[in-house]
Amino acid sequence: MLDVTLIRNHPDQARAALAKRAVDADIPAFLALDAAFREARTAVERLRGERRRISADIAVRRRAGENADELQAAAGALADQLAQAEAGLDRLARRHQDFLDALPNLPDDDVVAGGKENNQVVRAVGTPPAFGFAPKDHVRLAQDLGLVDYRRGAALAGSGYWIYRGEGAALEWALLNHFLDTHRRAGYEFVLPPHLLTHEAGYTAGQFPKFADEVFRVGEHFLLPTAETALAGLHRGETLDERELPLKYVAYTPCYRKESGGHRTADRGTLRGHQFNKVELFQYTRPGDSDAAQLELLARAEELVAGLGLHYRVTKLAAGDTSPAQAKTYDVEVWLPSLGAYAEVSSVSNARDYQARRGAVRCRPAGGGKAAYVHTLNASGLATSRLLPALLEQHQRADGTVAVPEVLRRWGVPEVLRAH
Repeated sequence: MLDVTLIRNHPDQARAALAKRAVDADIPAFLALDAAFREARTAVERLRGERRRISADIAVRRRAGENADELQAAAGALADQLAQAEAGLDRLARRHQDFLDALPNLPDDDVVAGGKENNQVVRAVGTPPAFGFAPKDHVRLAQDLGLVDYRRGAALAGSGYWIYRGEGAALEWALLNHFLDTHRRAGYEFVLPPHLLTHEAGYTAGQFPKFADEVFRVGEHFLLPTAETALAGLHRGETLDERELPLKYVAYTPCYRKESGGHRTADRGTLRGHQFNKVELFQYTRPGDSDAAQLELLARAEELVAGLGLHYRVTKLAAGDTSPAQAKTYDVEVWLPSLGAYAEVSSVSNARDYQARRGAVRCRPAGGGKAAYVHTLNASGLATSRLLPALLEQHQRADGTVAVPEVLRRWGVPEVLRAH
């Protein structure tokens, strides 16, 4: 949620920043609503003060044995007036909150305007593999090597689901173990959160109300679309000690999303589905530390991809391609030879205080003073459903086998994946 005082004091700045996302917010209308809301709140507080004063006067008269009928009548009339004023304030408060809830985060000043066509490549690492043979795509490789069963996955759960089998399941689990082990050794606390979350968790993360219809509902709960949704709400309503920051968490969860694979080349196999595995990194930092924290998270994601021997690039997202809750995002994208394109395996984002305001997460300065909202950051570390296709395609060999990166072999995956 945006700081309402920023909108009040710098409306043109807020409107210009939102325009970078192609969001045309009616800031003048909100300022008029905000003024009416504050005026109504002051009026209600004045009436409540008057009610307390009359109630005290009635008590004094009664203790003195004096008649208080006149004051009783005034109290009754005031009660009716207050009820009407409170009802009006409630209506204005809902409209006020609805407007703020609908606003995305303001992109940082160095984030360019526009959609994904304006994304900026920061750097490319390594070179695309050159094959002296006709390479296979990841779907064919996974089928030939018996790693992924697409047909039976769809038979069990429908389109957009698959089953990892045999060495494919071992490779998937090795990736997750490797990521978790690496992050834990770097000082991140391992968390296994619930997969079913409450509405408040989705609101804190900034996914609700805008994306409330894009999650799987289970009664009054929803299945988490990413562990970020749980970790963003881990300290909801708390005031943290500044000396404890940064708090660094790593979580593993399946992710459940209402998006499915299609027949397009870019959607085939495990590239896009309703359920996939991901290791998520999350930090709570002091406001002044979040820029450095984002670069640290980016370095961690890059280190993992580079350690797997993959060609990749880092892209800085334009405002319109950045998630609504985030102020700045870098994507780490791996090369898929069959597509002649890159696929994102990690988004590294800084939400600034946007999620913390929604979740009321503050930090208390070590030297005393007013508590401030923390900054929150997240990064995929990493998502596997697009990483595995890149591993298969980039490390395939002429005989149809696939070489397994050395860092994964300690988890029981063979040096070479072969057809059985």
